[in-house]
Amino acid sequence: MTTATAPQTIVDTGKVTDYRKLRFSTIDELLKEIDRLVAADNGGKLRRTGNWTAGQIFGHLAGWMNFSYEGFPKRGARPPWFIRFILRMKKKAYMRDGMPRGVKIPGIEGGTFATEPLSTQEGAQRLRAVLLRMKNREPVLHHSPAFGEMSDEERIAFQLRHAEVHLGFLHPS
Repeated sequence: MTTATAPQTIVDTGKVTDYRKLRFSTIDELLKEIDRLVAADNGGKLRRTGNWTAGQIFGHLAGWMNFSYEGFPKRGARPPWFIRFILRMKKKAYMRDGMPRGVKIPGIEGGTFATEPLSTQEGAQRLRAVLLRMKNREPVLHHSPAFGEMSDEERIAFQLRHAEVHLGFLHPS
């Protein structure tokens, strides 16, 4: 059951002030937050301040995590060399301080990949499954087209920062 309704207008997520600042140190902490958000949604007590439903957010995070195992999209995932250079220079800062909100991939409809509508339960199931792969240190087959090769620890930290950005738009009560 998804109780969060779609906003009437698209919001600029980079400027949203009603946003939860999150910090996950481990995959287990993220898994607990997923459970909390699913329970809030099931109880009709989940509010959102971004553009996506909980299912879309969970599915988006799962999609990007799965790209390391299944391959990245052919079109748009590999930025031009100068953008890759800048992103690689910012990688440590992103992992330490968090990632920016409201970033869009130019030329990609919706600004990113893996945003199809999903129920909260389906999105959470996908996200839990890929988090288990990461937790079990399943070897990746594809490195980030933007950030290059990363150690398991870096990749996990990076994905935790990505989750913080998106889950901050979901407010359980």
